[in-house]
Amino acid sequence: MTLKEILLKTEKPARYSGGEVNTPDMNKPCDVRFCICMPDLYEVGMSNLGLKILYHVLNEQEGTVCERAFAPALDFLSLLKENGLPLMSLETKTPLSSFDMIGFSVQYEMLYTGVLYVLDAAGIPFRAKDRGEDYPVICGGGPSAINPEPIADFFDLFMVGEGEETIVSLTELYKKCKKAKKTKAEFLALAEKIEGVYVPSLNTPSNRKTVKKAVVRDFEHCYYPTAQLMPTLEVVHDRAMVELYRGCQNGCRFCQAGYYYRPIRYRSAKKTEELIRAVIRETGYDEISLGSLSTGDYPYLETLLKNVKPVAEKAHVNLALPSLRLDSFKKEYAESSRKSSLTFAPEAGTQRLRDVINKNVTEENIREGLSAAFDQGYNSVKLYFMLGLPTETDEDLIGIADLVRYIRRLYYENHKGAINISVSCSVFIPKPGTPFQWEEQIDIPEMRRRQFLVKDELKKIKGASFHYHDRETSELEAIFARGDRALSSLIELAYKKGAKFDSWTEYFRYDIWQEAMDELGVDKRKYLGAQPLDKPLPWEFIDIGVSRKYLLKEREKAYRAECTKGCDKGCQGCGAASFAPCDEVRR
Repeated sequence: MTLKEILLKTEKPARYSGGEVNTPDMNKPCDVRFCICMPDLYEVGMSNLGLKILYHVLNEQEGTVCERAFAPALDFLSLLKENGLPLMSLETKTPLSSFDMIGFSVQYEMLYTGVLYVLDAAGIPFRAKDRGEDYPVICGGGPSAINPEPIADFFDLFMVGEGEETIVSLTELYKKCKKAKKTKAEFLALAEKIEGVYVPSLNTPSNRKTVKKAVVRDFEHCYYPTAQLMPTLEVVHDRAMVELYRGCQNGCRFCQAGYYYRPIRYRSAKKTEELIRAVIRETGYDEISLGSLSTGDYPYLETLLKNVKPVAEKAHVNLALPSLRLDSFKKEYAESSRKSSLTFAPEAGTQRLRDVINKNVTEENIREGLSAAFDQGYNSVKLYFMLGLPTETDEDLIGIADLVRYIRRLYYENHKGAINISVSCSVFIPKPGTPFQWEEQIDIPEMRRRQFLVKDELKKIKGASFHYHDRETSELEAIFARGDRALSSLIELAYKKGAKFDSWTEYFRYDIWQEAMDELGVDKRKYLGAQPLDKPLPWEFIDIGVSRKYLLKEREKAYRAECTKGCDKGCQGCGAASFAPCDEVRR
């Protein structure tokens, strides 16, 4: 059976066909062929901005061609295997094993078996030590690179931090090594000298070297693709995105991204407007998301909206403002978005606990922000919280329901009709690189108790709905978030037993993971329990710019329920400014 015949038999052929609008020239002369891969389905991978940036920046380079691959759905993989075919790239249908380099974008821990799934489908050995000169250089990157240790044995190298400049340096080095006929080992020895590159085989737990994350210092002029690929089927986030800035000024103590992507670097309103106009002109998207970790904190947002709103309206393009904080929400922002549901993340139900996590959102912020939204016609609110935060009590959990009641009263002060309030609660996961990286995660029975406590309270409130995250998935994510190299054997064994698509509820099998842990004697409390304050942690050789001393100081302040001012109020001395100039904008 030919590939064309196979595509006609699979559920969604567009996942594998390629041919999207704005696909770069794949036939240009090149010295290195790179395949960038998200180890998840096409619909998820094509929603990721980082993947798009790296894909386009590589194809802009002379002598480099970059193609894409995603994890094949089970029906497509079955058809490939039945016909003796390996996983191939979307653009030229080249087997992945024939590329010079493969780059995996590992966005979160539940994609770890996805990496093995793709390698298996491509006929590539899992472990770096088992891959000779005939196999591609396997690279990793994305947010999970803040602690790459659980999957370190599967990769030749990692790109730590922001990758658009690092990946160009790596491919240029590969071209030189290829021309000089150097071995893979010689290439890796040279690659290790590039800032932001971690080579596990040369940097072992018994012989540690510090790896400094890569940071784009000139964010104003860094590469940004405006003629972005247009997916051939509906994807999870079916819209374009333009970054306003990188970093975050708020310092929420649970938030890994808020620390990992420091320092703050703003893109000017003028430059951002140019990019938005170009995206409207060069794509067919009907929505552009103005993205950042906290969009409302962008200091030029009102000016930007004033300038681009007429252009967007003329082109029938909606400007979406995700990641708004209650304390930064304004009437003008509500006017610029579709009148659907608004999403906010108070994270905790009481002011005390919000102070513990340094959320810096008060009841007055909630009143002002939601009043502005209600006045603009919104009558549906989504609220995100976390359960199991350090120092959390049942009073804090009941406070979630109290906050919902308060929002209902606020709405009915000046508005008629029904209001819908959706509450979603995830489980706190202690993440590396945060002040809470040493904290324990509550066990599964306690997760269940707290979830049902909140659920029972919300049942009493008309118009309130409740959703909570899977307990077993949350536990496994915490194990891998703070894992070490010993977990690579667990990941490999679980995959061989059938674990795959672990981030998809319909495929996740906790019993497989539990069976694999029992077989290998893995003590999960080693990773889930409180971590020692006086010993190095497995990931601390990765220098993210924020000092250990600062994180411990923030942890101490958390236990005193003491807040830290945002970066916009002045530098707090976390250390990230040593990586790149930090744009301190005081409003």
